[in-house]
Amino acid sequence: MNRELIIESNDKDVVIAFLEDKKLVELHKEKTDNNFSVGDIYLGKVKKVIHGLNAAFVDVGYDKDAFLHYLDLGPQIKSLNSFIKDFKEKKINTYKLDNFEFKDDIDKNGKISQVLSANQNILVQIAKEPISTKGPRVSSELSLAGRYLVLVPFSDKISVSQKIRSPEERNRLKRLVQSIKPKNFSVIIRTVAENKKVADLDADLNNLVLKWKTLTEKLETAKVPQRIMGEIDRTSVILRDLLNESFNSIHVDNKQLSDEIINYIQTISPEKAEIVKHYKGKLPIFEHFGIDKQIKSAFGKNISIKGGAYIIIEHTEAMHVIDVNSGHHIKAENNQEDNALAVNLEAAEEISRQLRLRDMGGIIVVDFIDLHLAVNRRKLYDKLLEVMKYDRAKHNILPPSKFGLVQITRQRVRPEMVIETMEKCPACGGSGEVKASIVITYEIEKFIKYLAQEQNENYLKIIVHPFIHAYLTKGLISLRLKWILKYKVWVKISSSVTLSLLEYHFFNKADDEYKI
Repeated sequence: MNRELIIESNDKDVVIAFLEDKKLVELHKEKTDNNFSVGDIYLGKVKKVIHGLNAAFVDVGYDKDAFLHYLDLGPQIKSLNSFIKDFKEKKINTYKLDNFEFKDDIDKNGKISQVLSANQNILVQIAKEPISTKGPRVSSELSLAGRYLVLVPFSDKISVSQKIRSPEERNRLKRLVQSIKPKNFSVIIRTVAENKKVADLDADLNNLVLKWKTLTEKLETAKVPQRIMGEIDRTSVILRDLLNESFNSIHVDNKQLSDEIINYIQTISPEKAEIVKHYKGKLPIFEHFGIDKQIKSAFGKNISIKGGAYIIIEHTEAMHVIDVNSGHHIKAENNQEDNALAVNLEAAEEISRQLRLRDMGGIIVVDFIDLHLAVNRRKLYDKLLEVMKYDRAKHNILPPSKFGLVQITRQRVRPEMVIETMEKCPACGGSGEVKASIVITYEIEKFIKYLAQEQNENYLKIIVHPFIHAYLTKGLISLRLKWILKYKVWVKISSSVTLSLLEYHFFNKADDEYKI
């Protein structure tokens, strides 16, 4: 599969388009001054403990307090709190945990009031960015993500990604990491670590340990609330998580950003640095690569599918609802069941793309065309599983119900990508109503009268839409001729297809426009 990144940069944000075989599948927008990104670590203060929710609200500097549930504390929260307290009081002066005395794990069925209290300082990590009216969701089970590994302090085990299937490779990676892992740190081995050498893993682990060291050093002088460590920017996160052998080009329209990406890639995958190219064309980069057109066609309410079928996407407060329609996708040689299955399979591909592209999360209910045969419903379910395997967000898919509905849950950690594809009507200004044509002619005549009698103009040029031009000039005794005779002013009327139906402009003999 051919994979490309097209990156558009300006003063306010960076927009990253991820293409698979020239088709837009993900779109990310990163503000240059973005705070509260997933992965950021903050020193916050507990504002209140809510017993009924078994949760706490934490001040991390955002307008709305962050939400911390008991289950997101992590089993070693007492050890983390003890470490923070001792480090700030200088009872501990090293980032290493070799000799740190761990506290007992908390009971997973316990109460948050037994662990946290109001006005207590706590170290938290952003798990979900602020969405709509909600503040960020946070966790105190800290993790530092690298290219191949994830470092988790205050624990002591090794986990391997379930996507690495080979038992031999899983055991090899565990042995390698066990030989280099620092004491009292857990390590999660990521999928991209498969078949990597110990030198690559060791370099990645050393970088993560250095991050932890930097974090602890900042703790010493940190004031609440304060960001202690920021996750790398979205561009680098995407490169870190997606960059592989099938990635063959990265086009960037900003020279400084291009150099930064090259430097970053050289640290994680030096052999891929040459695929970064600085775009110097005259057209905007998204227009040059045809991404603008794909965005406009992919973010509307109605999405066309090849063959004449289409889907409709609606967003309610509780969930997303997707309806699949066959349109004029009908093959005469097939029966109704076969046609329905063909449309559903094509729709499944487009729906998986839309979920990634819009980063839709929460509950998604899809109303596929009814399939009467169990074997066909199974084919549809298998197709959904197949196309959704490329989605990096955590998700669950239930088989079609007896009503033909497929329920999907998908992890949402960032606000959904929404792009407005509707433009305001230039004739009605979005009101849905336009002035009657008789009113337009009245307005034009009123302005002619004013310019002729009050401004003593003897020559006027009016530019209007071709339909209005035809109306004003038709017949031997046209409206134009009547105005000339009535107001003793020469009136020239021209047309322009660039104007909306009810738009008009007045000019004098020097071709200066009158502001109406």
